[in-house]
Amino acid sequence: MFKVVVKDTYEEVSSEAFKVMKEVLSQDKPVLGLATGSSPVGLYKKMIADHNSNGTSYKDILTWNLDEYVGIPRSHDQSYWTFMHENLFDHIDIPDENVHVPLGETDDLEASCKAYEESMEGHQIDLQVLGIGSDGHIAFNEPGTPFDSLTHVMDLTEQTRKDNARFFGDDISQVPTQAVTMGLASIMKAKKIIVIATGANKAEAVKGMLQGPVTTDCPASILQNHPDVCVFLDKEAASLL
Repeated sequence: MFKVVVKDTYEEVSSEAFKVMKEVLSQDKPVLGLATGSSPVGLYKKMIADHNSNGTSYKDILTWNLDEYVGIPRSHDQSYWTFMHENLFDHIDIPDENVHVPLGETDDLEASCKAYEESMEGHQIDLQVLGIGSDGHIAFNEPGTPFDSLTHVMDLTEQTRKDNARFFGDDISQVPTQAVTMGLASIMKAKKIIVIATGANKAEAVKGMLQGPVTTDCPASILQNHPDVCVFLDKEAASLL
């Protein structure tokens, strides 16, 4: 079940997404599923401003992130561990032990994936934040990912690596070829999901997510089977609806 909100600017999109987040933050000890990339940065800025202005505390909040690149250390400036600390965790009062980000630099990726999935057992995510890739991926679940997938290693498509090259000095050779990602079944366990998408390059994927057939060709289309999804778009991302 989708609720779709279309706004003129990224700032307005982020403000609308924060309204949903604020509601969840008012619950007792909520569990958050968090995303990286440019889409949620505006939302995280609103969360930090709210923390600073209103004293909203994160000391009892648990977070699980969707994904992490394989083969780069957490200290790397483009690791998602670094991204989350720079864009959110370093600016709120969340204890380190409450933060969960997949481990991408390890000798045993399979064991790491299993341990990450197990770490979520007994903790249903109250609100999962998602972006969407231009090819319809959510987290790093690329087209073709089985709908029953749990945390796993994903080979990244050429399109995804091209889209992310801007974070690596526009040098695609620097973009990792794999990532550890929560699976589609892992994501669907969340009570509530918000999707943030802006820009014309996301329009086709957004249309597939909302109106296309439910197919692994567009992994985000699985969200049609979730009971509570809010989608926040700018006019460009909504242009094909």
